[in-house]
Amino acid sequence: MRLAILADIHGNLHALEAVLADVERQHVDLMVVNGDLVNRGPNNLGVMARLQGLGLAATLGNHDDLMRKWVAHDPDLPNSWFGDPFWEGTAWCASQLARGGWIDTLAAMPLTHRIALDGAPSVLISHGSPRHYREGYGHFLTDEIISEIVQMHPADVLVGSHTHRPMERRWGGHLILNSGAVGAPFNGDPHAQYLLLTLEEQSWLPEFRRVPYDREGALQAFHELNFLEEGGLSAHIFYLELEFARSFLTPFFMWTEERGEAQTWERWEAFKVAFGETFREG
Repeated sequence: MRLAILADIHGNLHALEAVLADVERQHVDLMVVNGDLVNRGPNNLGVMARLQGLGLAATLGNHDDLMRKWVAHDPDLPNSWFGDPFWEGTAWCASQLARGGWIDTLAAMPLTHRIALDGAPSVLISHGSPRHYREGYGHFLTDEIISEIVQMHPADVLVGSHTHRPMERRWGGHLILNSGAVGAPFNGDPHAQYLLLTLEEQSWLPEFRRVPYDREGALQAFHELNFLEEGGLSAHIFYLELEFARSFLTPFFMWTEERGEAQTWERWEAFKVAFGETFREG
């Protein structure tokens, strides 16, 4: 039995196509898409159409849910965001998905997907943790947090994504894994990344796959689909995240919030000066 877990595609159709081709070469029995299919990248409609054609199981990610909330003007979101130029990239993606009729599809995705085979360790897949799609599995995960999650959501293998960084950790008899990101990795590695699990002798053996793809084509799509021109500062930052395979949006947002400043082009330039090392290749 071979299981492929793809996550954090973020509207990057070029990366998705390369991973799907690699999955086919691995003779996988089952594929699960573990959230954040959309937003951040420009080809959200292409990604949704491609995945629908495959009929795969998929879980809800925070960016998928953000698209629903944005279209509904959900009160969970600060009302000030809707008129803020910084969020034009989010508004652009949500508008594309709404016009394409995909919002209900995204909203219907469950928070978790469980795989339970006779004689095999159980696998519980969630975008973050089963408790919340923003509670990702990463280096900060303490024994206490793992214990809480396992008690609330019993499983032998816990698979998450969300942090855009692959991870493997064992805690007692439990295996905790992060799939990494297909379309927007944040570990400095520009390859499209996903998780392959192989069941051998009643154990799931993880392999973190790294797949080359047409990244230049993915970057060019920002221009071709008018996302870079119409999505404002956030689209520009998403472009750089793809180029450098690093997280910029959240650090920038936190940096400005701590100072009580707006997320403007001027403050973005100041952020780049303050954290110049971050913008170097390698």
